[in-house]
Amino acid sequence: MKFIHTADWHLGKLVHGIYMTDDQREVLNQFVALVEEEKPDAVVIAGDLYDRSVPPTDAVELLDEILFKINVELKTPVVAISGNHDSAERLSFGSSWYRNSGFYLAGKLQSPFHPVRIKGVNFYLVPYAEPGVVKYLLEDDSIHSHQDAMKAVIGKIEENMNHNEPNVFVGHAFVLGGATSDSERTLSVGGSGCVSVDLFEPFSYTALGHLHSPDAIKHEKVYYSGSLLKYSFSEAKQKKSVSIIEMNDDGTFQIRYRSLKPRHDMRELEGYLEELLAPGFYEKEKLDDYLKITLLDEGALIDPINKLRQVYPNVLHLERKITLTDMKKGTSFTSVKEGKKSELELFQQFYEDMTSSHFSDEKKDVMTEVIGKVLIEEGVK
Repeated sequence: MKFIHTADWHLGKLVHGIYMTDDQREVLNQFVALVEEEKPDAVVIAGDLYDRSVPPTDAVELLDEILFKINVELKTPVVAISGNHDSAERLSFGSSWYRNSGFYLAGKLQSPFHPVRIKGVNFYLVPYAEPGVVKYLLEDDSIHSHQDAMKAVIGKIEENMNHNEPNVFVGHAFVLGGATSDSERTLSVGGSGCVSVDLFEPFSYTALGHLHSPDAIKHEKVYYSGSLLKYSFSEAKQKKSVSIIEMNDDGTFQIRYRSLKPRHDMRELEGYLEELLAPGFYEKEKLDDYLKITLLDEGALIDPINKLRQVYPNVLHLERKITLTDMKKGTSFTSVKEGKKSELELFQQFYEDMTSSHFSDEKKDVMTEVIGKVLIEEGVK
């Protein structure tokens, strides 16, 4: 039995003021073509179909369009759950009759936990739910954290699980030790949002959503598919993909990955302004990618962002490396008034502590003149 594991589509995502819907449509059409080529027995979407509980109209229409192509036109069963960004209630609408076309969408957590059975594989759908919701649903006052909640849910699943058949857990959670990125919403304060990987031991394969890197965790049976697109510059070096799983009758499986090509990649560039604007440099670059640019220049620059956008139209973030260095040094600066130091020496100490620049003789001469004038005006000299 073959299925495709994907997650974290985040339709309707806004990144640095730009709606990603057109980029998402481009990559999702590639995904549909991949489904048509691979001909899987199911497509598994492990949460965060939308980026927020009330998504924009374009995002709703895009999801409807893509799921119709996969489920109706390609006649491929879809197994999906809500994530922490989704509205469980909105995604639950119509789920009772979706099943007639092989579309299994779990918006809200419901007990008892009956699996969706496809080609001899049991899929257990566990949408994201706060510990309080699980506590109420299972009538278990001992549940206080996500770890408690997940342990209780899996315990209920195991009561009726057939361990002689392949069992796949579909969930949306933060596994302890997983690598995070800036675009993921924290599940809870502190470590109470984490769950331990050993909880998923009863399952042949665990298909997770939430963390955006497919390499977020290394485990022989527990996997994140990662997001379809890069949604922050902290993900710039990640290689996005979807997972193709071929499950054997005994629960063992083989996994491979297929990459999709974004319309605009998200990348970081670093260099001097003049260098970045030189044809010899930018002619080798894909100019319309979404870029974070770090400038190495030290002096004053006139309107660098608009100069860069003449060449790189999608510069989303611009910063100065020297500014970052100065900020780091400034946080640890402590001024100590030493009676034996002159005003010029005190200023030199301040300048060198607060910046990464050398206090040159030219700068020293300028400050000597300024300090002298001030002292004369104050009648000290």
